[in-house]
Amino acid sequence: MARARTGVRALGAVLAAVLGASLVGCSSTGGKRAEDARKAQAAAGKAAVNTPRWTFAMVTHSGDGDTFWDIVQNGAKQAAAKDNINLLYAHSDEGQQQAQLVDSYISKKVDGLIVTLAKPDAMKAAVAKARKAGIPVITVNSGSEQSKAFGALTHIGQDETIAGEAVGEELDARGKKKALCVLHEQGNVGHEQRCAGAKKTFGGEMQNLYVDGTNMPDVQASIEAKLQADRSIDSVVTLGAPFADAAVQAKKTAESKAEIDTFDLNAKVAGALQEGALGFAVDQQPYLQGYQAVDLLWLYKYNADVLGGGRPVLTGPQIITKKDAAELEEYTERGTR
Repeated sequence: MARARTGVRALGAVLAAVLGASLVGCSSTGGKRAEDARKAQAAAGKAAVNTPRWTFAMVTHSGDGDTFWDIVQNGAKQAAAKDNINLLYAHSDEGQQQAQLVDSYISKKVDGLIVTLAKPDAMKAAVAKARKAGIPVITVNSGSEQSKAFGALTHIGQDETIAGEAVGEELDARGKKKALCVLHEQGNVGHEQRCAGAKKTFGGEMQNLYVDGTNMPDVQASIEAKLQADRSIDSVVTLGAPFADAAVQAKKTAESKAEIDTFDLNAKVAGALQEGALGFAVDQQPYLQGYQAVDLLWLYKYNADVLGGGRPVLTGPQIITKKDAAELEEYTERGTR
């Protein structure tokens, strides 16, 4: 009997080994095939769902050539490809023109709208018109305080006041005493909130400097003049990645020792952080804003899902320094951070 039991155990061990080997083979080959298929599907831009090909339109307050919005679009396009969405995009840094673009998409009877509320007063009627037409709206990036009141499903972005407060705290931690906050778009409530938030938590003195963001030589000249006139300024905070480089150049020309810091991240900012030309950057993850906006509209159309519970879905802020920049460099180079 003992020998019989030993034989059974031996046979069981053999079967287990054979079964284990077969499972490993299935896992390694089948799993690899599935992963290869998934990558090929993503590369070809094929949808991962079989829902109807709805049309979503995104209308932002971006000016021409703003790389921040390229990253937002990259996220939106990736989600649109996955969700079988026909994505339309338009932009204007003029509030009334942005509202007119929204009106044009309402007339085209799009299935969903994604808008920014940098200039909420100009956009209020357009958002109301969309809701009256039965078109769901999600707001991104700016306008978190007005989003719910305007009837949007949710808001995706960073809280600009909280982001500003984080900057003030970081400046204090770095021992700064006098800062310049550079606003490149007049009338943008989000920009005002950033500087006000920074001023609230900063233990030193903070001044606002308004510049024409559509004229980069003017931006550089304005910062340079301020740094030459006041040598006690030890930090300059720009509110967008494209303006950080102008501030760096202005610092050199003015022969100032001020640290240059910025909101937003891109490949150039990541490189400047590693080189020490910039002190820190505030990342609000624009790729995530575009991606989540499209994905959440799709979820609402497909399953009546809404995220946030009446509160904004926050994508930032995250303070990025020299030690973080190397890790994020590959993502900034491919246009997703």
